Amino acid sequence: MRQTASLTLSPDWPCQVKAPGTQDWDRTAMRWLRDLLPARYGTYPTLTRHPALLARHAQLQLQHEVRTMRIALETSRAELPAMGVAASVIENSIRMYAVELQQLGRLSRGVRLVGDALLAQGANRRP
Repeated sequence: MRQTASLTLSPDWPCQVKAPGTQDWDRTAMRWLRDLLPARYGTYPTLTRHPALLARHAQLQLQHEVRTMRIALETSRAELPAMGVAASVIENSIRMYAVELQQLGRLSRGVRLVGDALLAQGANRRP
């Protein structure tokens, strides 16, 4: 677990995001969440100005990426040979998909943590 002056962060807390409660932490959180989305989403003020919506959309985006990786992983051996892809390339792609699935899992856990912290901050600001 990563320690800060006042709290211990989960190992899934993204290193690009400052700890909740520190100066500008929410700005680093919003930037990190935006970076997880396709660039075109950065042009939508509705997403970029509302932390809860941004976190939700990042989570949905990651869920779709996970589905895509699972399909790619499950169909590689059946579909790639017919496309003329060499066996060694197929095996390398399978390893790549497996690694990417692990990475997407870590990112999803990080989005959940950051989103929860942003929501808690918003709740604390309400009168």
